[in-house]
Amino acid sequence: MSRVTVIGGGVAGLAVAGLLARDGHEVVVLEKNDRIGGRAGTLERDGFRFDSGPSWYLMPEVFDHYFAMMGTTTAAQLDLTLLDPGYRVFRAPDAGGAASAPVTVPAGRAAVSRLFESLEPGSAPALQDYLDSAHDASTMAEKYFLYNPFTRLRTLLAPEVLRALPRLFSLLGTRLQSFAARRFRHPVIRQILGYPAVFLGTDPRSAPAMYHLMSALDLDQGVSYPQGGFWQLVERIGELARDAGVRIITEAEVTGIRTEAGPDGPAVTGVSWVDVDGVTHVEDADIVVSAADLHHTETALLPRGLQSYPESWWERRTSGPGGVLVMLGVRGPLPELPHHSLFFTDDWDANFDAIFGAAPSIPSPASTYVCRPSATDPDVAPAGHENLFVLIPVPADVDLGHGGSDGAGSPDIERAADAAIDMISTWAGVPDLRERIVVRETTGPADFRDDYNSWRGGMLGPAHILTQSAMFRAQNASKRVRGLYYAGATTAPGVGVPMCLISAEIVLKRVRGDHSAGPLREPVGEESP
Repeated sequence: MSRVTVIGGGVAGLAVAGLLARDGHEVVVLEKNDRIGGRAGTLERDGFRFDSGPSWYLMPEVFDHYFAMMGTTTAAQLDLTLLDPGYRVFRAPDAGGAASAPVTVPAGRAAVSRLFESLEPGSAPALQDYLDSAHDASTMAEKYFLYNPFTRLRTLLAPEVLRALPRLFSLLGTRLQSFAARRFRHPVIRQILGYPAVFLGTDPRSAPAMYHLMSALDLDQGVSYPQGGFWQLVERIGELARDAGVRIITEAEVTGIRTEAGPDGPAVTGVSWVDVDGVTHVEDADIVVSAADLHHTETALLPRGLQSYPESWWERRTSGPGGVLVMLGVRGPLPELPHHSLFFTDDWDANFDAIFGAAPSIPSPASTYVCRPSATDPDVAPAGHENLFVLIPVPADVDLGHGGSDGAGSPDIERAADAAIDMISTWAGVPDLRERIVVRETTGPADFRDDYNSWRGGMLGPAHILTQSAMFRAQNASKRVRGLYYAGATTAPGVGVPMCLISAEIVLKRVRGDHSAGPLREPVGEESP
């Protein structure tokens, strides 16, 4: 048994703590905030409960595998509801001010095929080919890339991988936007197929076409919702960790990773941390896993000589977007909005140039994501009210400022929130939306920096461009300090809750000395409650 200290009680930190505890280690989690969950947070006010982070439940097989590794099942832990429709796409009114008809994306391949055919006659066969390709890419990624610690070259020399190399090189060398544009003409179809890149922290004009696998997730598998929201998921992962013997200490801010020199080089000995009263503590450990932001871990918690990824390395990296989050409690029903909605601007390039270009600014108008969980979950809003979560991708720039309550945030943040509210009101046909808002909370890039130590105030982490994906992304173990490992969205395999769960398993592999490429064999035993 080793003593393990995990820095950060977000999804990745809780997941890796649980896996290592079940493997026989003595584990403590130190979380700087007063709650667990990290960016998968929650906010409660006046009877509303908002998820303040992830809200799309995709890649169900990753959750199934993680829960199996913890000795239980998804069905035992979560109450999932398949959403139908999956989401709705809204566009700007035409030049004359007439509303554009929204496009409602149903659940299931057959229904989506009929939708595409109605938008672009003759496109159904192309969609079938596209989704088949996406499914193949997703299967290949899971077997050989996502769970791979990339510690042995032979894991990439499997016959199946070698046979697929020409196609893999083609997908890696082509950009997602052009990949979709070659197959479909309708602008909304192209946007539906390109926008998942934003959830990977990048621009569809820069994301490798390999990421068309995302379309197999929402258009083929469908989108589900865990009753109670993603906060329920966080609570279940946290409880499973505690059940495995993990100690979780909140309001415990780690100030440094302690090391000592040895015959094989520097090795971890523990961490220093400060409690809510300002008292300094030392937590001794044989293994330290940082699930905190990797930039913060490397540049703030380690001395320069022990940094695998120093500031000079980060200067050459591309950040994903920042985010303005707007959480609204609304009086009265909002049947115009399903559980998930996407508001797409017509000038796609201008929108992404504003976020990722040489002169970044908040896009105007901005393509925006809206979640109405009260469409599915009666417990997230008081009776007779609706719960809206609005996400506006913006540049990763802490100078944009903080959010606040009821319009009290920084000017740039509140202007972006106002613009999004007006967009929803006009495009979705809810003219009195602003007057019906009874609760308003906003979050800006400076909050991401302060709350989660996010690099540049980014919402997600390094963008999933080719040079920051798979084996090219920062990996899960320090190159300079023995016993120091990394988990979470800012390291491999990448952003999103499923990727955080996978990163936890990669750390387990590293600790075990397991070099295999795919998911670990699931334990056989008594199911946990």
